[in-house]
Amino acid sequence: MRPRSRFQGDETQVDCSFLNHIIMDKSTKFFGIDISKNTFDVMDSSGNYSKFDNNTKGFVQFLKLLDPASHCVMEATGYYHYQLAYFLVDNSILVSVENPLSIKRFIQMKLSRIKTDKSDAKMICWYAQEQPLKAWVGYSKNQMESLQLIRLLDTYTKQSTALQNKVQAEQTLGNPSKVVVSSLKRSLKNNLKEANLVEQKLLELVKIDYQEVLTKLESIPGIGRKTAMMLVVLTDGFNRFESSSQLCSFCGLTPVIRQSGSSVKGRVRISKIGNSKLRNLLFMCSFTACKCNPGCAAIYNRITQKGKSKKLALIAVCNKLLRQSFAIAKSGVEFNKEYKSAMPKFI
Repeated sequence: MRPRSRFQGDETQVDCSFLNHIIMDKSTKFFGIDISKNTFDVMDSSGNYSKFDNNTKGFVQFLKLLDPASHCVMEATGYYHYQLAYFLVDNSILVSVENPLSIKRFIQMKLSRIKTDKSDAKMICWYAQEQPLKAWVGYSKNQMESLQLIRLLDTYTKQSTALQNKVQAEQTLGNPSKVVVSSLKRSLKNNLKEANLVEQKLLELVKIDYQEVLTKLESIPGIGRKTAMMLVVLTDGFNRFESSSQLCSFCGLTPVIRQSGSSVKGRVRISKIGNSKLRNLLFMCSFTACKCNPGCAAIYNRITQKGKSKKLALIAVCNKLLRQSFAIAKSGVEFNKEYKSAMPKFI
């Protein structure tokens, strides 16, 4: 089944078949693609190499090499891969966008000593032939705009923090320049104004597709509107995950255990291989959740009473919030303080 195009309308729901591994037959022809800002290198499973410009003209030229049995595989390289991936999906070509770390580890495993764009395209093609792949699914126009607004909002947040710190630093001088402080405060005021406008627009877009899910998430004690919007947008209304464990992995909150023999007994840590923005928001939410969310408070108290660190307990609370969010989004039932569920096996 082919991924749906982003141009089928804003009401299009994401096809969740991408969660299942693709079963390929022998007729499938793989194309490994290494993308940079201006060009992309291609190596197919027959050993043929090509190079194209990373623009519409190059995409059309590349399309001439493809047929319905083609499967294109590329890395998630910031923003550079999006235009090509959408172009291929819109032309009914199967696409997989893989984690760069997975491909990097694969190349290291093969003991490759060459690092060029051509060799990378060859290794990506090799990776495609040996590893299980998932079909890439694009976002609708609303989802794409929402993601852009989230990135812009994050930029404004960082700028506001920097300006606030600068104002405080100038005031500690004892006799700060009025011109400097006034300029900083004007910039801060304008920054906050723009951030509020962006947040309002983001809320409007989220409500179009996920009004009901957003309302139910906000019923969870500890989850604020900003975190709820981030959860909804980044998970496509939780449609991109089949279980709460997958959601926790997406946020980089799953524990990593390091033990080997009798000598190596490392501390249990979270993986941090995931969305850091969402993870930071959840960590801030965990402070409030410990006080007003019965399930989170129970976990926090149980862990701290065992003598373990408060930070470890707060991470467990983050996991609990994610599991509550996933359950509520999937069930369609609002948060119930009286409901008692089993403790997550995080500790």
